Amino acid sequence: MGRPARVGSSRGPDAHSISMRAVIQRVSSASVRAGDAVSGEIGPGLLVLVGIARDDTADDCAWLAHKIVKLRIFPDAEGQMNRAITEMSGDILVVSQFTLHASVRKGTRPSYNDAAKPDVAVPLYEEFILQLETALGRRVQTGRFGALMQVSLVNDGPVTILLDTKSRE
Repeated sequence: MGRPARVGSSRGPDAHSISMRAVIQRVSSASVRAGDAVSGEIGPGLLVLVGIARDDTADDCAWLAHKIVKLRIFPDAEGQMNRAITEMSGDILVVSQFTLHASVRKGTRPSYNDAAKPDVAVPLYEEFILQLETALGRRVQTGRFGALMQVSLVNDGPVTILLDTKSRE
């Protein structure tokens, strides 16, 4: 059984709902370089790769930011994942990644039609960062939107979580 179509969708009843997507990785350290300069660098915390879809809204940014800050994926004294980033004073590095919206439904060359164009994506990316900073209570580090970047990380665990704003999981 297919998913219900989005209101106003021309993609038919089996069309999937596009959404803001994030890959959250618990890291010991991470950095992002654009050209010859490091644009963001953190110690222990979260690396967040975020892909913004053409239908995303500021509400999606707020939901995703608050969910990330509240994720209990850091170990407590017993080694159980019971602590949020706010409880361990960790940092967050955000890197925009439109390729999270790659589709290979037709062939093997990815299509990025579901990714938001820069005129939509940039303001939402900035809103997402603002929402994260508000929820975290301090600044977050970032990559450079639209730049060719090199991301380095030491994954801790490894712990990698996928979030999707439309399914709310």
